[in-house]
Amino acid sequence: TAPTANGATLNSFVRITPDGHVIIAAHSPEIGQGVRTSLPMIVAEELGVDWKSVTVVDAPLDPEYGSQGAGGSVSTPTSYLPMRRAGATARAMLVAAAAAIWDVPVSECFTANDGLVHHRDTGRTLGYGELSAKAATLPVPDEKTVPLKDPKDFALLGSRIGGVDNPKIVTGKPLFGIDQKIPGMVYAVYQKCPVWGGKVIQANLDHVKSLPGVRDAFVLDRTVGGLTGLVPGVAILADSTWAAFSARKELEVKWDEGAYGASSWADYGAQAEKLSKAPGDKPVRSDGDIDAAFAGAAKVVSAAYSYPFISHTNLEPQNCTAFVQGDHVEIWAPTQNPGPAQKFAATVLDVPLENVKLNITRIGGGFGRRLNSDPVGEVVAISQKAGLPVKLTWSREDDMQHDHYRPAGFHYLKGAVDASGKLSAWDSHHVNFAAPLAVDDFPARFVPNFRLTSSVLKNGIPMGPWRAPGDCTYAFVTCSFIDELAHAAQRDPIEFSLELLGDRGMVAASPGRGGRAYNAARMHGVIKLVAEKANWGQTLPRGEGLGLGYYFSHQGYVAEVAHVSVSKAGDLKVLRVVAAVDVGSQIVNLSGAENQVQGSIIDGLNAAWHQELDIQQGRVVQSNFNEYPMLRIPEAPRTIEIHFNKTDYPPTGLGEPCLPSVAPAVANAIFAATGKRIRQLPFTRTDLSWS
Repeated sequence: TAPTANGATLNSFVRITPDGHVIIAAHSPEIGQGVRTSLPMIVAEELGVDWKSVTVVDAPLDPEYGSQGAGGSVSTPTSYLPMRRAGATARAMLVAAAAAIWDVPVSECFTANDGLVHHRDTGRTLGYGELSAKAATLPVPDEKTVPLKDPKDFALLGSRIGGVDNPKIVTGKPLFGIDQKIPGMVYAVYQKCPVWGGKVIQANLDHVKSLPGVRDAFVLDRTVGGLTGLVPGVAILADSTWAAFSARKELEVKWDEGAYGASSWADYGAQAEKLSKAPGDKPVRSDGDIDAAFAGAAKVVSAAYSYPFISHTNLEPQNCTAFVQGDHVEIWAPTQNPGPAQKFAATVLDVPLENVKLNITRIGGGFGRRLNSDPVGEVVAISQKAGLPVKLTWSREDDMQHDHYRPAGFHYLKGAVDASGKLSAWDSHHVNFAAPLAVDDFPARFVPNFRLTSSVLKNGIPMGPWRAPGDCTYAFVTCSFIDELAHAAQRDPIEFSLELLGDRGMVAASPGRGGRAYNAARMHGVIKLVAEKANWGQTLPRGEGLGLGYYFSHQGYVAEVAHVSVSKAGDLKVLRVVAAVDVGSQIVNLSGAENQVQGSIIDGLNAAWHQELDIQQGRVVQSNFNEYPMLRIPEAPRTIEIHFNKTDYPPTGLGEPCLPSVAPAVANAIFAATGKRIRQLPFTRTDLSWS
């Protein structure tokens, strides 16, 4: 039911109406990761109310809400304690109000997850609606002094709650950025040079302006924020999106393609191969005596791994709506990063930050793409020049060919096992596009003799975070090569990996080098759990296999086992994926958590199996889904089985940690099934047929 009055405000997140309805503000962008439901659930749990009495509303962009970005799976770990305190302080104020009305000590009053304050000695009760007006007049207690619930008393957290927007989504209500409409707005497209960094020399603007429905066409010759910000292009304004898209088909532009018009993926591959023959340009880490370890090894394995650039392919293409009026602007943006987007708009317009009002809409897929604010910069620049409210919509071709891509990479590896079958040496030369492996990336610190070097390929390709940045590709390389070394040592991959991790607990980050700590015991726990649940070691027919993948990613510890079948002709089926997941002590919304694990596995499988972009003459060749296939329903895993391993650590996020492990799990299962080793993504690059 909807609230019947505005109600009394107890803090930034909680408002309660006289009839007891609780209004909770959701402050983080919703991308489908479920935070518009899960974060208010945390408030409601500490407040002690029935979820059916809660309405969730969007919080405005305001520093009082703290961080309002959504990326890196940080919403839960950064908000869990603040949301608990927001609910607990509001509860304390309601209890204090009841005690004052009854003229009894606060210690005699309590709540019981029912939206009531109870008096222990007399059994009297007062509803939150009856108390809210008085509670709002009381001092807000110091949040650090307010007791929080014992998790054993949680009534809401850990249950299954449907997304608060689900009814609106399935009935097509206008929630997303692409749905926005404001009075008097015109519709825009923005044509950029197909080669990143190019500029407009000339365009047939007069002809375009004469086309049906076109209001205006002009060149923006500006670069703000580099290749991932506002870049030069041609804007077309029209009476509808269709009219703007249609007019663009007749737009003719002569481009200055800049420095990278001759670059190609094939050339980058040749450069990487050449670099692999020499020592890396930059030493990243060196432990032990690696040359001596290789000299005394029982078995040495060398391998070259690679993966291409891929696109984010958000189903909602990039878009933004804005109205610039003088030195003020209002924006409606599906952004993961509203604070920086607001600042970027202010920079583009050269206006004070306080003159930029940004409304956060629901997002139809982010995966890191909407951390950057280029559509915001484009639309405010267009609206400023046109003097009109403007809705900018990218086409699918824009979205794919002007993405900020997942970085490609080439890894040249050599590993050694000693006479006892232990991993004794690891030598890695990472040829990259300015996104190198870091000093502590696994298996650094776990191999006694370890060397990592880096070489960078000069390029002009815009790159950005792609779901589980870095880990989304490094896990494939690392876990696949560990599997190779386990087989070289004639060891079981589970046993080999558990021995590699050892019996340590927390492994400290390298001091002063931007590294990260790693809890080996937690990874031990999920590997052992997934092996048990997947029935690791079972006998399978030829053409079927089990494979292990695991990785520390975004504060989560995840291990996955894939069960695949591969026909003699090479047709792959992923029969089952079992995931063991440690994201701390508390799952907030079980329904949302399972959704995130399932979605991550499907998304990771999609990227590993099918996706790649080719670059020719400085531009991406693929332009739409007919050239860039997505995973279809018949290819999805027949079963995804999820097991949460709760541990005594603060809760962390789930949007990203489960994605990296699926690619190596499936690749290693393919090897177990066929003897074919996959060292290149996507899987379609490798002939899987066997006899």
